Amino acid sequence: MLHQPDLGKLILRLALGLMILLHGISKLLHGVGGIESMLVSHGLPAFLAWGVFVGEVLAPLMIILGFHTRLGAGLIAINMVVAILLAHTGELYQLTRNGGWALELQGMFLFTALALVFTGPGRFRVHS
Repeated sequence: MLHQPDLGKLILRLALGLMILLHGISKLLHGVGGIESMLVSHGLPAFLAWGVFVGEVLAPLMIILGFHTRLGAGLIAINMVVAILLAHTGELYQLTRNGGWALELQGMFLFTALALVFTGPGRFRVHS
């Protein structure tokens, strides 16, 4: 039987890191105005929107490289909790027409990040 936990961790890191990084690149190209509006509507300061770059650019790069992976994954997990609370609370208990959870993508990002917090990067990484 093939038992390659380090390869599995690399696959998790690359999948989560690349998918979250694409969201960050989009925000670099198009701005964070929508996030600023959501924050203000919840009584929070608009400047907090810039924190999304930590969770969607810096943290994904950290986990892709395996550089302080647990910290980067923790930042992504926090970013996802904030995103769920700000933008998706109405969908928290909803199912899709196909029977899936309405927050499957956000949940997958959150729980994959948590898995990496607990497992670490594996041996295929930049040493920190």
